[in-house]
Amino acid sequence: MEQELAGKVAVVTGAGRMRSIGRPIARTLARAGAAVVVTGTGRPPERYPDDEKAAGWRDVESVAGEIRAAGGVCLPLVSDVSDEEAVAALVQRTVAEFGRLDILVNNAGAARGEDRVPVVDLPYPVWRKVLVTNLDGTFLVSRAAARQLIAQGEGGSVVNISSIASKLAAANAAAYSSSKAGINALSHSLAMELAPHGVRVNAVCPGIVDTFRMDDLGRGDQWRQTVRRTIPLGYAGDGSECAEMVLFLVSDRGKWITGQAINVDGGTVWGQ
Repeated sequence: MEQELAGKVAVVTGAGRMRSIGRPIARTLARAGAAVVVTGTGRPPERYPDDEKAAGWRDVESVAGEIRAAGGVCLPLVSDVSDEEAVAALVQRTVAEFGRLDILVNNAGAARGEDRVPVVDLPYPVWRKVLVTNLDGTFLVSRAAARQLIAQGEGGSVVNISSIASKLAAANAAAYSSSKAGINALSHSLAMELAPHGVRVNAVCPGIVDTFRMDDLGRGDQWRQTVRRTIPLGYAGDGSECAEMVLFLVSDRGKWITGQAINVDGGTVWGQ
């Protein structure tokens, strides 16, 4: 199944971070034979984490370089998922470059930050930023991709990266949890609408994955204790687990799966 996506074209948003979920997704889809468009925000190097600075990381250009070095095809683009015109341009550029679009992975999302406070202390602009990036961004890119997939008339697949936070809805995470729950609902509604066109839509709900987003939880003993307390399997994900689930869902192996929100979390959440 090494080239099960040969001839397919995929877009993966939010794929520029070195420690991330988007990077392994893009690399996995490319390894399976897809031509991959990877997007990032074009963040300035001074905003990179220390490990990215030390590695000479270059955001989506580095991811594209890895894919090309492995023999794959990749187009890196700076794009803002919350900008309607930028999203339209992203799909247009993809089709102009590769002639089609088959797969969309909505991975771009707001980083942990000022939103992790009680609702009574949550400023509206902070709430709005999280919702606009996570939910509005997923809506805008999904809508643009869906229009292209319908026009092509050959089916396709959309995977939205959600979170188990959408189901746990813990304290001090109202904005993030709400945005991700909205993504689950959007995924199901869109799946029902696109099923007659042969387009499948699913959400993947990661648990604790060891990415830059987790740095504010602390490292060392504090990190290990958090992982042991939270994850029954006893270790955090590294992004590859989510990437393999995405590959399964967008390939013919997942051809009878649509409208689902699937947990990839080491056993953290059950029955939701």
